[in-house]
Amino acid sequence: MKKILITVIFVQLFLVSCSEDEGVYIPRPLTLELPSNFPDIVYNLENNPLTQEGFELGKSLFYEGRLSANDAIPCAFCHEQAFAFTHHGHTLSHGVNGGIGFRNATPIQNMAFQKEFMWDGSATHLDFQPIIPLTSELEMGETLSNVVEKLKKDSYYQKQFAKAFDDGEINSANMLKALSQFMVMMVSSNSKYDKYVRNEDNVTLSQIELDGLNTFKNKCTSCHATDLFTDQSYRNNGLPVNPKLNDKGRFVIFENPNDLYKFKVPSLRNVENTFPYMHDGRFATLEAVLDFYNSGAVDNGNVDPSLLRADNTYGITLNAYEKESIIAFLKTLTDNEFLNDKRFAEY
Repeated sequence: MKKILITVIFVQLFLVSCSEDEGVYIPRPLTLELPSNFPDIVYNLENNPLTQEGFELGKSLFYEGRLSANDAIPCAFCHEQAFAFTHHGHTLSHGVNGGIGFRNATPIQNMAFQKEFMWDGSATHLDFQPIIPLTSELEMGETLSNVVEKLKKDSYYQKQFAKAFDDGEINSANMLKALSQFMVMMVSSNSKYDKYVRNEDNVTLSQIELDGLNTFKNKCTSCHATDLFTDQSYRNNGLPVNPKLNDKGRFVIFENPNDLYKFKVPSLRNVENTFPYMHDGRFATLEAVLDFYNSGAVDNGNVDPSLLRADNTYGITLNAYEKESIIAFLKTLTDNEFLNDKRFAEY
């Protein structure tokens, strides 16, 4: 497979304890492979060079329950690998002391290509994104300072931070950088669709998959653009407002009336496995999602103009075969190599 290779060279040396000997430890650089059909990377690797030690530390932290107030809720609790790191089967995220969040957990994949994070874009840098669930009373319920103090008392983390960072410090900045290194490496790019568009392994699409691709290009790519399958914008897609949540979306960030009920356009990669769908997990199946776009959208006062039809209703007109074929195409975006990659698994 033709890929653009970015080799991150980390040349700083620092002293750490290596078994019984005191000596110089040289972190091992990691190579991030960028698929040829993807847009440019957004994350600045110069500010956080990828190393094997940093990645391994980030992985340990991702599965570490002590990042939560009750020492039992790791990041992985709401982000399961087999489901593209989503909270499988849960409409809303769960947390400490039985707390229930107010949004569906988003996938963790291709994060290095994204500009902003969360459904409302409240995190503008990948290094800052974990702070939101970590400090949420409904999710992990901790503080950065408490987490750091817990990690400082652990001999494993004392060694791992020393190996991963030149200053060897166990602090919030290094903790967040390690988590980012782990997430930056989570590139999902080897689905059937990817191999088809890159002309790899003689992969072809069936007629119904090709029909679905064509319909998708004609009716869906104004929002689900590029091979990330999102234009990373925020849009109001005409969902009836859930009265129990009254989630105003991106409006809560800037209180701009134009942002009312707008949410980030999600990537559709691995969408077969990331159910339930929408910011509140209201739809259990892809069929339900397409039925909504065909006949369920409502005018809540701020619906995206791209969804306005000639009869002044909102939605995307789809016949039965178009729905069937789009779903067949969407299933070609499932990347089983990513979903089963042992590099990202706990054990």
